[in-house]
Amino acid sequence: MRVNVGSYEFDDVRYDSDCDVLCLRLRGTRGTAADIFDTPEGHLVYLDQDGEVTGITLIEAKGLVDRDGRVPVTLPRLVEPDTAHLAQALAG
Repeated sequence: MRVNVGSYEFDDVRYDSDCDVLCLRLRGTRGTAADIFDTPEGHLVYLDQDGEVTGITLIEAKGLVDRDGRVPVTLPRLVEPDTAHLAQALAG
């Protein structure tokens, strides 16, 4: 399964339905973040040593999709995941 967020395509997708947390990573980068920052929306973004995004943790992902129909994420610029892909990931 793949989830697109702006121009990023994540291929390591894990959803914890008990906590409503969706973790998106580029395959092979889990645990290798050089920096992590909180977005204004309350999500986490993982960066490699070059400042490139390697992952995103979406907090209350399903709740936001259900309530607003979208999940905004600021990654130095605001982007939104493709909700059709999110629906697949959040179905579990």
